[in-house]
Amino acid sequence: MRQVYIYKKFERFWHWSQAALIFFLALTGFEIHDSIHLFGFEKAVAFHRSASYLLLGLIGLSIFWHFTTGEWKQYIPTLSKLKDQIHYYTIGMFKGDPHPTIKSAHKKLNPLQAVVYLGFKLVMAPMVILSGILYLYYKSFDVNDIVVALDIPLEWIAVIHTLGAFLLMSFVVVHVYMTTTGHSLTANIKAMITGWENLEDEEDARQEENKSSKN
Repeated sequence: MRQVYIYKKFERFWHWSQAALIFFLALTGFEIHDSIHLFGFEKAVAFHRSASYLLLGLIGLSIFWHFTTGEWKQYIPTLSKLKDQIHYYTIGMFKGDPHPTIKSAHKKLNPLQAVVYLGFKLVMAPMVILSGILYLYYKSFDVNDIVVALDIPLEWIAVIHTLGAFLLMSFVVVHVYMTTTGHSLTANIKAMITGWENLEDEEDARQEENKSSKN
């Protein structure tokens, strides 16, 4: 094991800020749907709108950071060891099998994580954001015949936005669970707070794999 500085300052700021905004948007969204009562409907709508603007700004910053630092390459999907990774999460880790991939500062995501996170960035997030923008500015778009030309009823936009929000929250729940699959229950969370994580090198991984195969 060796301690590696794997998560940079902006990366940690972006991660925790995004998480906080998503949870706050979900909270205010539930109140807008009359599922809970905390702020009152009008305040919930205002808070939801403000948080959505902050999230859009944060997403813009993160896109700029990912492309200027080259970190966008972390999300390039690969089929290499994807099947092994799925087997590890569904069966292997409960049997004490070694992790099929080696994490490093240059390869922070395993094959399954890369696919899932890419889906989050290309499907779930745009689904929520675009439907939210259409819903928020529906009257303005309608006046300019944008929505009319697309023939999208307001009710459909609301349903798509809500569906996207539930998919997003499902992703967050799974993501929180996956943080507990590190070397300890809190290892991954500590790494995202401090930036430092204890990682296996290739020799450690080979020795662990040989022990597992002998058993």
